[in-house]
Amino acid sequence: MAVCARLCGVGHSRRCRRRQNQDHPASDSDPDMDDEEDERIVGRKEAAGGPGPGGVPGRADAGPPNPQSLLDLPPELLVEILASLPGTALPTVGLVCKRFRQILHTETIWRRRCTEEFGVKEDLRKMEAGGVSSRDFYVKLLHPYRNILGLWQPDIGPYGGLLNVVVEGLFVIGWMYLPPHDPRVEDPMRRRPLFRIHMWENKKASVECMYGHKGPHKGDIQTVKKDEFSTKCNQTDHHRMPGGRQEEFRTWLEEEWGRTLEDIFHEHTQELILMKFIYTSQYDNCLTYRRIYLPPPMPTDLLRPGLFKGTYGSHGLEIVMLSFHGNTARATKLTGDPNVPAGQLTLEVDLSRPVVLPDLERQRCVEELSRLVLGVHAEVQREGQALGPAAAPPPAQRVPEEAACGGGSSSSSSEESDGAEVKPSGAGGGGSAATAAASLPDSQPFVLPMGVMARNEVYPRTCKKCFYGTGQIAGHGFTSPERTPGLFVLFDKDRFGFIWLELKSFSMYSRLTDRLGHAHAPNMERFDAMLRNMQSWTS
Repeated sequence: MAVCARLCGVGHSRRCRRRQNQDHPASDSDPDMDDEEDERIVGRKEAAGGPGPGGVPGRADAGPPNPQSLLDLPPELLVEILASLPGTALPTVGLVCKRFRQILHTETIWRRRCTEEFGVKEDLRKMEAGGVSSRDFYVKLLHPYRNILGLWQPDIGPYGGLLNVVVEGLFVIGWMYLPPHDPRVEDPMRRRPLFRIHMWENKKASVECMYGHKGPHKGDIQTVKKDEFSTKCNQTDHHRMPGGRQEEFRTWLEEEWGRTLEDIFHEHTQELILMKFIYTSQYDNCLTYRRIYLPPPMPTDLLRPGLFKGTYGSHGLEIVMLSFHGNTARATKLTGDPNVPAGQLTLEVDLSRPVVLPDLERQRCVEELSRLVLGVHAEVQREGQALGPAAAPPPAQRVPEEAACGGGSSSSSSEESDGAEVKPSGAGGGGSAATAAASLPDSQPFVLPMGVMARNEVYPRTCKKCFYGTGQIAGHGFTSPERTPGLFVLFDKDRFGFIWLELKSFSMYSRLTDRLGHAHAPNMERFDAMLRNMQSWTS
């Protein structure tokens, strides 16, 4: 502001001439009158139509060859200069002088700010014709709600979720992202609007709840603290259906699973579905959200980190976040279940321990796969014990059959066998992930071992790389969590899988391809801190 004020000829601030007069009491001039007189002189020059400041007859907007202040510049150039400043700086610029305040009413400036800062693609002239200025749109809607843009995780107990708040058209909309119907893991994500904010009435931002089937109704948004906000529905009767809870459950089931309860024959799956409906429907879209970030990509990553959909047995499809930490890849749940809840680690892969698959015929032998992978697991334990008890991963144990898998199987998976014949390579764990991965062939044939259950029979028949890893499993209520050994299979840049040896199950993961703005972590330290906070929310 000080530099801008000096350029326009009014000093360091609006009242700088008063200070100058105090330093020189002999002067009779009043500073406020001087300000106004300067602006009147500029106005007379522009209105005169004679030689303007640049000496060009009839060109009042032509500036001098060597302008001494911003006020000497033509208005269209001033508009261009101010339009290039961040919107948050413009109110301060308006304090410099009256002419700047007048120029800041130019809609071109605010249209550009809306487009460059918030990606608004709508033709704002149509909105202006309807009585809402681009300045009001920026000042009363976009700027006040800028801190809720991005990715968020709702606090819905173990189930979690993924909310993306974006500027879409003339609205700020909160979209809840839902996985495709089980087991179609490669289908695109589904979206459901939970709230929207607009400026249709009285030129004030209005919040509307979009939950339910009766259209938009009154809602509210409160910013609790940094990186956290809450939503509230003020008309929850709009969420009710004429047929009562039974009709609400049938509608929810069709939207959530794409089928009716009669189509789901497994009794345990029916219990899990009913439990989720009872738990999630009690919130009535009155939720608290916490900010989450996408992991920043690094050149050494095995594949681009990000969000993936994965099959989790009777629990259906869930969303995980894949990130890389040195020689380790981790998958953290964004949506969860009563066994392993949202926010908890689901997979951990040791990228320094690659595995080479044998021929297809031997890959079908589950016993060979178990022997080789468990051999690597035993070696990891021995190395961990040599380094100290804290470094050793917990021993693998079988989850009781009555406990559903929060990490990748259905309730029937304990009756099936798992495995693929593999050959460990670089199992010493001393090299880097890049060195270990470079020793593997570019492509390997792949087939699931006999007895391994897969929710989706359609999976790639070739893979790029395989690594030893562990998956987290637990009983209901996240009791007795344990890490069980398995095989991480990288198919391509957008798909990977995991064979859970103890659960005799295969999980297939496919990348979310949706564009998610305002989502990437500013640095790895912020991302790691977010992961720790996520685990503390549900631990």
